[in-house]
Amino acid sequence: MFGRGRKQSVSQGSTKSVKPPPTASVRDSGVSKRRPSVASTRRRPSIAPSANTLVDSSCSNSPIVTLVVGPEHRIFAAHEDVLAKSPYFSTVLRKQYMESSSKRLALPDEDPEVLSSILEYLYKGDYSPRLVHNKRRDAWEIESNDAATVELHGINGEVLKDTVIYCAGEKYGLDELKRIALRKQGLRTGVQCNTILLSARYAYANTSDNDSKLRAHYLALIIRSRNTFKRSGTMQAEMFNGGSQLFFDLFVALSNHVDDISSPRGTAHGRF
Repeated sequence: MFGRGRKQSVSQGSTKSVKPPPTASVRDSGVSKRRPSVASTRRRPSIAPSANTLVDSSCSNSPIVTLVVGPEHRIFAAHEDVLAKSPYFSTVLRKQYMESSSKRLALPDEDPEVLSSILEYLYKGDYSPRLVHNKRRDAWEIESNDAATVELHGINGEVLKDTVIYCAGEKYGLDELKRIALRKQGLRTGVQCNTILLSARYAYANTSDNDSKLRAHYLALIIRSRNTFKRSGTMQAEMFNGGSQLFFDLFVALSNHVDDISSPRGTAHGRF
């Protein structure tokens, strides 16, 4: 039986396949009922790209491009040479400048906070909060768990920021950014079930059908934390509404998991 709408959260954990560990319990899943504060989830990156903050000596001679972002027409500025690191921007700039001398790009469908992180990555090779290497533990960590989610126009709820950045990396042709975002997402902890499900739906809506990284991450996460999700009223409602590729893929992944833990005679060594 499913629970009735009780908010629960799980630890993301990094993974490379949809096959979960042999056992997964509530304790193993890092369940936390504490919800991040509104201030922390809405906090903007420490660097808000602008013509003043992103001047770099290596591209000081490059023309400045004005970016008009989102329905509110937020203004950003970046060097043309830096934007050109993205195949998407390189193509758009080249086509536009064949028709006009104005170095101004309109991105009405982009979220300003997402674009801020994209520019931060293009200039600095990462986005806030940064990925740092703990030499003592020889492990990668996020410098803070702040700004874990973002609110996007047209979506009723918060989506994991790293999922949104991964999808933006695919849109702008930035494969290394996708790898960074996926690694960060695997390090997030204490994420609400409803946030995970909404983010999974966003991932499926904004990645190609042959994506084998982010989609697989969500399938493995839900299976690994199945003891939490099977008590989630949100999960129950999502399954009732259903009808998406996400839940068919989840069914296939669960079926494969059952096959993996079954003996040749069909006797299961584990259970959900």
